[in-house]
Amino acid sequence: MHAITIEQPGGPEALVWAEVPDPVAGEGEVLVEVAASAVNRADVLQRQGFYDPPPGASRYPGLECSGRVVALGPGVSGWAVGDEVCALLSGGGYAERVAVPAGQLLPVPKGVDLVTAAALPEVVATVWSNVFMVAGLRPGETLLVHGGSSGIGTMAIQLGKAVGARVAVTAGGKEKLARCAELGADVLIDYREQDFVEELRAATGGAGADVVLDIMGAKYLARNLDALAVNGRLAIIGLQGGVKAELDLRTLLTKRAAITATTLRTRPLEEKAAIIAAVREHVWPLVASGRVRPVVHAAYPIAEVAEAHRVMEASTHVGKLLLTI
Repeated sequence: MHAITIEQPGGPEALVWAEVPDPVAGEGEVLVEVAASAVNRADVLQRQGFYDPPPGASRYPGLECSGRVVALGPGVSGWAVGDEVCALLSGGGYAERVAVPAGQLLPVPKGVDLVTAAALPEVVATVWSNVFMVAGLRPGETLLVHGGSSGIGTMAIQLGKAVGARVAVTAGGKEKLARCAELGADVLIDYREQDFVEELRAATGGAGADVVLDIMGAKYLARNLDALAVNGRLAIIGLQGGVKAELDLRTLLTKRAAITATTLRTRPLEEKAAIIAAVREHVWPLVASGRVRPVVHAAYPIAEVAEAHRVMEASTHVGKLLLTI
């Protein structure tokens, strides 16, 4: 088969479509013929040499895909050759075929075409596990989403609204904020021109956010704590703003707040399977009904993967960037 390889870390030109050995479905795995994958920040970091795949994972980039089942490994039940699926991966999505643990497969939801389904696994699993399973967002609470126009952000807005929360977002520029508003965001904050702590306090009568979903890390840590309501929960899922910052524990104590920080890629198989099962139970009906939908900026042929990475790095997109195989 062929896959995107990275012989030497570097710029988008380091991504090379090359012939590689065929994957084989092992115990508990399913072999998927890939229709599409998606570009994630982790792929960019891997290409640059900053984010190696976990032990045992495919060395090719790609943390999600959609496609058709072409083979079942030993011990797999509940799936059949020919099933249309999408999958959460530890790597290998930028390829013609990939072996996937059966617990990380989802059926393509009703009303979503096979290619577009590649936009769902990573964002849905990330948002559901962090905002709902860990942070416990409840109806009537306020959710602050940083990077509201990103793939993660566009999904977080919709899921927050679907459960009855009030959603505030930060994004850069009027056009991106307008797209967030179309998805249901209640409070729109341009981080280039406004202070999100002040804007959020004004919008909530001084209360702040019950849950903050953060992609920035160190740069926003102190301000995120200031933005939290009493009993608030800060869920850190990215480090685009650095890895080290000082923390005033008095703020945590005063607000009885909690901070969690998670990655999805390196979680054990059983944890990923539990997240995928929860997504299938709680989120898939929302997608099938049309209340929640994947937001796709563009789909690029795999031959144009370098351009897709350039768009991701420039952050000019809204929603997901797909790669068709």
